[in-house]
Amino acid sequence: MLDDFVPIIHHIPHNRGIKIYPVSDLHIGESLFNEKIWIKFTEKLMSEEDSYITISGDMLNTGLKNSVSNVYEETMRPREQKDWLTEQLRPIAKAGKILIVVPGNHEFRSAKEVDSNPLYDVCARIGIESLYRENAGFLAIRMGNTKGDGSRNPTYTGCVTHGAGGGRKTGSAINRNEDCASTYEGIDFFVFGHTHKPLSTKPNKLVFNTRAKKISERPTLIVIATAWLNYGGYALKAMMAPASIALQEIYLCGNNKEMKYTH
Repeated sequence: MLDDFVPIIHHIPHNRGIKIYPVSDLHIGESLFNEKIWIKFTEKLMSEEDSYITISGDMLNTGLKNSVSNVYEETMRPREQKDWLTEQLRPIAKAGKILIVVPGNHEFRSAKEVDSNPLYDVCARIGIESLYRENAGFLAIRMGNTKGDGSRNPTYTGCVTHGAGGGRKTGSAINRNEDCASTYEGIDFFVFGHTHKPLSTKPNKLVFNTRAKKISERPTLIVIATAWLNYGGYALKAMMAPASIALQEIYLCGNNKEMKYTH
């Protein structure tokens, strides 16, 4: 298992630009997991040539007796959850469409109890251990050809982590993640999960380039990934507001440095 601060480098050998779908919080094994939407999404992903995913945790529910969720209501045993996710991600990994994998607090349950992280086990099964980071991961995505023609192609930097805390209100989820992002320099986009609220903000940072004697603005894209759950269960009991299942896209331009977010 590689250290969190070992960056993951990807080279995209063309200038067409790419789409990144932030994937998080499937909670496989939870009775409210919307398998139908997930299957439809994977079919779409595999049909697109220049589309990729980031994985930021809570892919498996792994309910324990001391968990908030009720272990007796799980639709799969923990080992079945791991088997099912392995088969789902195998063709995606084989196609080279997974950029990074970071676990969430639901996977950490198993790591804390028995020193075994099921999401790392899945990565090992499908041969992408090098893309796994335990707490947070850092990406560099280099765009463009390598023909040595003198062209300057953009490089994008990203940080992916599951996240923590948040609160019931939309504003609290945004504030916590923006506070985190403000402590990192040189990152173009952040992907968080955990709060089950599909959101995005794009604050700018002032950059003082002393060599060019110029002060400019640098946009930072912050995305909170959707959860793949229908409403009910614990969220209903705790009086939390329903959240939509949104297909979110981060677009990285290949010809010039520009990021776009849609959902």
